[in-house]
Amino acid sequence: MTDEKDPLIIECAWEVCNQVGGIYTVIRSKVPAAVEVFGDNYCLLGPLENENISAEFDPINNLSDPIGRTVEKMRNMGLDVRYGRWLVTGRPRVVLLNPQNVYNRLDSLHRHLNADFGIATHREDPLLDKVVMWGDLNKTFFTILSKEILKGKRKVIAHFHEWMASIPVLDIRKEKMPISTVFTTHATMLGRYLAGNDPHFYAKLDKFDWEAESRRFGILPQVQIERLSAHNADTFTTVSDVTGRECYHLLGKNPDVVTPNGLNITRYVAYHEVHNRHELFKDKIHEFVIGHFFNSYDFDLDNTLYFFTSGRYEFRNKGFDITLLALQWLNKMMVKEGIKKTVVMFFITKRPTWSINPEVLESRGVMQEIKRNCEAIEKQLGERLFYAAASSREEHKLPDLNELIDDYWKLRYRRTIQSWKTKSWPIVVTHNLINDIDDELLNFLRGQQMVNSPLDRVKMVYHPDFIESTNPLFGIDYGQFVRGCHLGIFPSYYEPWGYTPLECVARGVSAITSDLSGFGNYVEKLDSEHEDKGVMVLKRNDVSEKKAAENLGRYMLHFVKTSRRYRMLQRNKLEDFSENFDWKVLITHYQTAYSLALKKSEEAKA
Repeated sequence: MTDEKDPLIIECAWEVCNQVGGIYTVIRSKVPAAVEVFGDNYCLLGPLENENISAEFDPINNLSDPIGRTVEKMRNMGLDVRYGRWLVTGRPRVVLLNPQNVYNRLDSLHRHLNADFGIATHREDPLLDKVVMWGDLNKTFFTILSKEILKGKRKVIAHFHEWMASIPVLDIRKEKMPISTVFTTHATMLGRYLAGNDPHFYAKLDKFDWEAESRRFGILPQVQIERLSAHNADTFTTVSDVTGRECYHLLGKNPDVVTPNGLNITRYVAYHEVHNRHELFKDKIHEFVIGHFFNSYDFDLDNTLYFFTSGRYEFRNKGFDITLLALQWLNKMMVKEGIKKTVVMFFITKRPTWSINPEVLESRGVMQEIKRNCEAIEKQLGERLFYAAASSREEHKLPDLNELIDDYWKLRYRRTIQSWKTKSWPIVVTHNLINDIDDELLNFLRGQQMVNSPLDRVKMVYHPDFIESTNPLFGIDYGQFVRGCHLGIFPSYYEPWGYTPLECVARGVSAITSDLSGFGNYVEKLDSEHEDKGVMVLKRNDVSEKKAAENLGRYMLHFVKTSRRYRMLQRNKLEDFSENFDWKVLITHYQTAYSLALKKSEEAKA
């Protein structure tokens, strides 16, 4: 329940009402728990960047509360400020500020950051420019709220996510505003660059010169903002112990609190429906597989397992490299041991493409035509069979079913199948890539002859686009696709948290993660019997890539050998296990961070 004596909590992120990456999931999924705990003392602050914001934003016209009065003053200054409720579960209050409002002051804002904080900003990065302008508007918001509206009579906690939002931390500290600050980094900017370019990132973590490396990658301003925010905030947090170690070496500060990421589990849990939903969406994947493979050759769908991985295309950071090696090993072992099952592996990621491959579309289109023919024949057969049964007088024998079908449908049935079948093997990639020559994933598949031979037990589908319900190849959204699969594979080398395996767990799908991901590291500490519950944590810390790939292959092989009943039991255990990651449980870490920020800011005043 809202109490005006409690602090106002303003959570600020570039991805508030602005879906760009993983922070959007963090913010949006946490909203219901935050509103339940803090009520209308909780408000979000974001950029007015989403062109379609009206579809998910309901304006608030009553400006009598402190946030509303702040918005009114800013509007009177000629600024474009939106105040309303975000139309997501929890319906939180949100303020959106248009960065372009202060474009005329951009040069002076860069000079201010350089002169007052030593940040080497430059005018060559459009995102950095937007962040600098938006940061100034956020500073104005906090200045008006704390000094003109509240006048220091009510506590304010300002929580900033990532370097894109955190520039106001510096001004709040410098000007001694009566505001307690929290800064959360979900992944260090420099760490992501280094991990993607240095195979010995973790071994060399304590030896990197942060400034020299930042200059080398051209990200010095961003890293300086990140470092200064970590040091100037009252409370500094990150999402996992794995990233905490990275922060110590690259930002020069240990986090004060670890705030692991969660989900609004209620949105995912199906309880007694988990098996029904798995079967329903597995049938949808069956339909894709039939269209993609069966014009070349067939296999037993009842004896087929669907594996997948998904996420940003970071070939090494996301573990695509060792996943491919492990699949190659798995294929050899399944052939060697005579395992009759088939594994279809999906790589779901985003790459620049021209279009869906015409052959893939054509094959699916003809398959749909075959399906329509079969439905028409079924309808005609059913009607005529019923008439034959009802009109029979003596023998009551089943008539010759072929005689009940018109020659037109017989011919159409044969011709459609004939036009569909091909001697070519199913293609590996579903889309035409703009640059397939330099695509590491595709080059590995070609180089290692993992190209869907009829003799392979492991089949490959590289889908370089997101799966949505409007996708003509699947016709279901990503969450439904996940539910239809059997195993999610995410053996990341660099992953500050890792929502993809957590989303699997929430949907009752077994998952493989790694001890170098924040999620995997957390799971290991949370429950020593996590493997029995369907979450396997691959050892990657201080383990060679070759050994990690082989161990990953062994995990996969073990899963292939499990029974259908065993997998059903694991789905039930996974749904129970997912409750540990509900924001209603994990928001306590944020409450700890806020309490610490209040305490530190009070101590600073004394």
